[in-house]
Amino acid sequence: MSRLLLAAILAFVGVSHVSAPGLHAFATISQNHVSQNQDRVTLGSDVTVAEGETAGDIACAFCSVHLHGDVRGDVAVLFGNVTVDQDRSISGDVAMLGGKLSLADSASIGGDLALAGGDVDLSPEATIRGDRMVLPGRLWLLVPFAPLLILIGIVWLIVYYVRRSRYPAPYTRTGRGF
Repeated sequence: MSRLLLAAILAFVGVSHVSAPGLHAFATISQNHVSQNQDRVTLGSDVTVAEGETAGDIACAFCSVHLHGDVRGDVAVLFGNVTVDQDRSISGDVAMLGGKLSLADSASIGGDLALAGGDVDLSPEATIRGDRMVLPGRLWLLVPFAPLLILIGIVWLIVYYVRRSRYPAPYTRTGRGF
C-alpha cells in the first residue's frame, strides 16, 4: 500500500516539470485504462466527470476532482480534493497527497486507498474494498520535501559562518571611554 502512495508522489514530482501533453502521455501508459480518450490529466484546473459519463484514469495536481459519473481506472491527486457523489464508484485505486476525500452514500472505491496529509469524509454506507492507508495531519506534507529542507539548512549554516568570519562584529569599548 505504501508503494502505491510512493509511486503516486514520485509520478507527480517527476511529471510536474513536464508540459501538459507530456502529462497526458504519462497518464495513458497506465495498465488499467479503458481507452486513451477517457483518461484525464490536468495541472491546476479541476476535473469533473459528468453524470452518465465514464472516465478512465484521472491524474491531477493542484486541483479538485468532482465525480458525478463513474471512473473505471485509478485516481491520483496531488494537493487537491476528491468528491464522489451518491451511487458512484471508482473501480481502481485512489492515491492522494494533501487534500480531502469525500464519499457520499453508496459510493465505492474498488481498489486501495492511500492518503497522506489529508482528511477522509466517508458516509456510513460508503465502501472501500481494498486496503486503507490514511495518514491524517498536515505534517506528512513535509516528508517528500525533507531532504530539500535539510540541504537548505546546511547551505544556510555555511553561509552564516562564512559571513560571520568575513565581517566580524564591531568592537565596542566597555567603560567610560575618553
